[in-house]
Amino acid sequence: MKKLKIYLDTSIINFLFAEDAPEKQEVTIDFFEGCVKKRLYDIFISPIVIDEINKTSDENQKSKLLETISSYQLAILDIESEKTEIVRLSQIYIEKKIIPQRKLEDALHIAITTVYEMDILLSWNYRHLANVNKERKILIENFQEGYIKPFRLITPMEVAYE
Repeated sequence: MKKLKIYLDTSIINFLFAEDAPEKQEVTIDFFEGCVKKRLYDIFISPIVIDEINKTSDENQKSKLLETISSYQLAILDIESEKTEIVRLSQIYIEKKIIPQRKLEDALHIAITTVYEMDILLSWNYRHLANVNKERKILIENFQEGYIKPFRLITPMEVAYE
């Protein structure tokens, strides 16, 4: 059986260290240890995730996040060849008010998931991403733009335990 392709937004990596949210941290650790480490899925991030991590002002935290990417050998998509389309789609999500203008990175994560035909966009961001109403609006917009492959916007809880 073909493995699911999962795109991780930055919140997933951040929650490995979220001691202020122990339940989400535990699920995230279970996801990394049970799914990522065992290669149950094809897992991807993008340069947008790296850029967001590099904006972290806490150097210790930034170092831990970057080390996580390395230690779990997360595949980083080369988005250069599709950059124009990714930016175009992300602007549509913002113009249609699916994603707020100040959340460009979230719109870019969605566009990358769409263009690279991922099965899942994994996020702890309930407001803008892991949200059934957003998912529906995004899939409708994607269909109108000619992207017919649906994907799910979910949290690690839905894939960590098999």
